[in-house]
Amino acid sequence: MQKVREEKQETAVHHREQYKRMVQFFSAVILLGLLTLQFANIWYTYYSDRMVLPFYRRGNWVVIAIYAAVLFLFFQVYGGFKIGYLRRTDVLFSQILSILGSNVITYLQISLILRDFALVPPILLLTAVELVILLCWTFLSGKIYFMLYPPRRLAIVYGSPAAAALVMKMSYRVDKYMICESVSAEQGFATIVEKIQQYDGVIICDIPAQLRNDLLKHCFDVQQRTYIVPKISDIILRGADEIRLFDTPLLLCRNYGLTFEQRLMKRAFDLLFCFVVLIFASPIMLGCALAVKLCDGGPVIYKQRRLTQGGKEFDVYKFRSMIINAEPNGAQVCCDNDQRVTPVGRFMRKCRLDELPQLLNILRGDMSVVGPRPERPELCEEYERQFPEFRFRLHVKAGLTGYAQVTGVYDTTPYDKLKMDLMYIENYSLLKDIQIVLMTLKTTMFPIQKSNAELLHPEQIGERKTREENE
Repeated sequence: MQKVREEKQETAVHHREQYKRMVQFFSAVILLGLLTLQFANIWYTYYSDRMVLPFYRRGNWVVIAIYAAVLFLFFQVYGGFKIGYLRRTDVLFSQILSILGSNVITYLQISLILRDFALVPPILLLTAVELVILLCWTFLSGKIYFMLYPPRRLAIVYGSPAAAALVMKMSYRVDKYMICESVSAEQGFATIVEKIQQYDGVIICDIPAQLRNDLLKHCFDVQQRTYIVPKISDIILRGADEIRLFDTPLLLCRNYGLTFEQRLMKRAFDLLFCFVVLIFASPIMLGCALAVKLCDGGPVIYKQRRLTQGGKEFDVYKFRSMIINAEPNGAQVCCDNDQRVTPVGRFMRKCRLDELPQLLNILRGDMSVVGPRPERPELCEEYERQFPEFRFRLHVKAGLTGYAQVTGVYDTTPYDKLKMDLMYIENYSLLKDIQIVLMTLKTTMFPIQKSNAELLHPEQIGERKTREENE
């Protein structure tokens, strides 16, 4: 009877999983529809009759459709529809930023249509109403989603102590993942398969290649969800091209960074970005320079040797955020609550304003807008002694911001940052650059915070499993 009940439960879970994307889709459609209706009401009430030649029907519909399209694009870029994937607060921050961006663009669009600056209060009213809708939607949709899809019960198969760090990271998301058992790779394939089949999914972390291949094939065969911690070679393979000249599949890894067309397109984007941002950021940069000078009377600009593409050294420019002579004994990595950081520097670092002078580095061609953050030569040597692959990130120019900066947190390990940088290099596109730039704005306004969730060490996983069985 117990076995039949378990089989029925598994069948019910499988059916719910099939409809997950449908739930997310209709949830997004409802939200987008509500927000668009609010704009339509504001448009018809305050703006449409103020035109010299008012639209009849279709013109008004086009304006409303454009608003919906702009809103959809912002939500897609910032992850505003990713309920159940991101934290509720992160989803809400994404939605707020999307609303602000969409309404600013829409206000400018309306002003162009009216051939004069449009009334501001209706847009502010629209924003306020939409924020209330977002708060209600995030709370209700989150409740419904997690009732339908509770945290996944997972087992982790590990081959080294490095898995403990992954367990701790995933413990920050107990709303999404529940690691119930850890299984050592030394227990063998048969024992591992017997244990992992009790759970919704399995995490494969740093185990021997042959065992990993066997487990992957087994999980594929039984349709079990599998999470894999990628190796450097896995990330390189993700950027490979398919060769279809023969009846035997081939993957081509070019291994020379970006193509000529990609480099040309990236350089054009860099120059356009710098010219536009410098126009708007010049007053901010002047204010930062005055603040640094008035703080302690020291130099405003701080230069430091860094590495860029091909290991070339260059001087990176930053607004000085530390005390004078902050490193009397050589290179030292900055940490949280570093006493060397000045009060002005702490504010600039929090908002990333200290990085603005690097726009000059981009204009000179030493850096790009998006790419791996430039490291100091001494630190690079130290990292390469630990893992020689660290030099792989020098296949492209260093960047003002990067994939690791908008995805990781302040204390993300250099090895994990290397993996994220390689994922960017191997999957480069201009669209991805634009997305990372927009995500940088989000992380500047809403810095990534660690959760206060319970942290689990590997030896505690078994205790959690025992508690669940007793319950």
